[in-house]
Amino acid sequence: MVPRALTIATSDSGGGAGIQADLKAFAAAGVHGMSALVALTAQNTTAVTAVHELPPAFVREQLEAVWDDIGVDAAKTGMLFSKPLIETVADFLDDHRVPLVVDPVLIASSGAKLLQDDAIDTLIARLFPLATVVTPNLNEAIALAGSGASGSEPQTRRALAERLHELGAPAAIVTGGHGEPVDHLFDGERHVEIPVERHEVAATHGAGCTHSATLAALLARGESLENAARGAARAASRAVAQGHAELGAGDGPVDVLGLRGAE
Repeated sequence: MVPRALTIATSDSGGGAGIQADLKAFAAAGVHGMSALVALTAQNTTAVTAVHELPPAFVREQLEAVWDDIGVDAAKTGMLFSKPLIETVADFLDDHRVPLVVDPVLIASSGAKLLQDDAIDTLIARLFPLATVVTPNLNEAIALAGSGASGSEPQTRRALAERLHELGAPAAIVTGGHGEPVDHLFDGERHVEIPVERHEVAATHGAGCTHSATLAALLARGESLENAARGAARAASRAVAQGHAELGAGDGPVDVLGLRGAE
């Protein structure tokens, strides 16, 4: 049977990030992709101009519909936006345990806030303990670790990954940022640095979603966490290299499917 992966996240009307990016990444990784939407965005390459939350009861209906019929081998969460939505998702996942990638989406590449301030503590308290791994980028990791205050010194990826583990995540991968091109994985015991090939392409919109979705897909296929993390790093890097900088006035969308090859 084909592996099954579920994204619990938000729609990006521009098609670059969110569930659209996740479903493309699932397909590229060879798994059947499913989605449970928690919110909709009016979004393009330059801005998020509106967010519409879906009713928590409807979010749960989507989750039940997928689980009761098709089944789930691994799941990921993306932009969850609010405390009530996080609580709804956490309540359900607490009773339906599968390998889970928590991508703590805080801010869009355009600078728009994608998680309300009062929801951050709920995300940490409720979803981190349910996760197999959390996958913040460097800036998100700093914010989650509480080290983003004015005047504080930036922390290393290693220290940030350890801090996220202390906050309840069984494992953490800190991605992105400047400096040495590596993703840093800490599984509670071992530190693993995963080299990342960087590409100077103005098409990174959806790179984080592609990374976390590929990671979930590879976990659904039965890969170890380290192997899945290495595969996710390669997929996200390739998606940027193939990205479409010519689309939109902002940072263009990544392309995990290699659409240029089909031209």
